Amino acid sequence: MKYVLETLHLEEEKEKLPVIKLEIDYELMTLFDALEENDKVGIIKAKEKLNHLRHQLLEIQNK
Repeated sequence: MKYVLETLHLEEEKEKLPVIKLEIDYELMTLFDALEENDKVGIIKAKEKLNHLRHQLLEIQNK
């Protein structure tokens, strides 16, 4: 039963990959806009969000 639950959990996380990739694309656009406007706070926020999303993506892919 434990292996079945682990497999289901892994499949659920793999289904999140496209959503995370879309969020990364959106944050890259946000970062680009912030860079064009020289918005220091926006740049920092976008970079932090991108770093968080990158960690999520790598965590799922390495399982």
